Amino acid sequence: MAKNIEPIPGMHRQPKQARSRERVNKILDVAEEMFIAEGCNAVTTNAIAAKAEVPIGSLYQFFPDKAAILQALTARYTTLLNQQLLAIGPAVDSLPLSDVLALVIDTNDQFFADYPGYQAIFMQMQETVPELATIEEAADVELIEATANFLSQRSPGLDADHYQVIAIVIVKSIGTFLWLSRSQPPDRRQRLLDETKRLVQSYALSYWPESE
Repeated sequence: MAKNIEPIPGMHRQPKQARSRERVNKILDVAEEMFIAEGCNAVTTNAIAAKAEVPIGSLYQFFPDKAAILQALTARYTTLLNQQLLAIGPAVDSLPLSDVLALVIDTNDQFFADYPGYQAIFMQMQETVPELATIEEAADVELIEATANFLSQRSPGLDADHYQVIAIVIVKSIGTFLWLSRSQPPDRRQRLLDETKRLVQSYALSYWPESE
């Protein structure tokens, strides 16, 4: 998991010293493990502090409650996923658009496989902690903007708002179907992944057909 702590909603204060950053990351790493193993509702801040071997007062210096820890983890997940997706951009200029989209979908799917806590935490707690959805939406806005810019530079000719709308359809379609796929049996999950590629590729190629 990424170790850089960005300013995020919910924290009492941001860690500035290396020792404080290390302590915050340890709290988050331990909390992530416990949330996955025991479920978010069953885990307390006292239990997190005990397993992380930090005084409960130190935990509260940064996180006023469990909801703040959940927000920090969600922000860390979304930041890491977006970093991986945005890193694709410079390397795919020579690839057909259909291959670029397949790579984006595979990157999303691999991320969910590598970090099962993302879905576990978000799906369990999104209604209890509405700030999680706000963090998720902000990450989507960043990704939509990057996708619109990528498409406009790759295939100019449409107005800016049109690229934004196309990017919204692509980003939200991929996100929705990949979230859904994670709850399916393995054989169906792969079929749903393949159909997501087919859907998004067909949509994009209706604007920018590829030569045979």
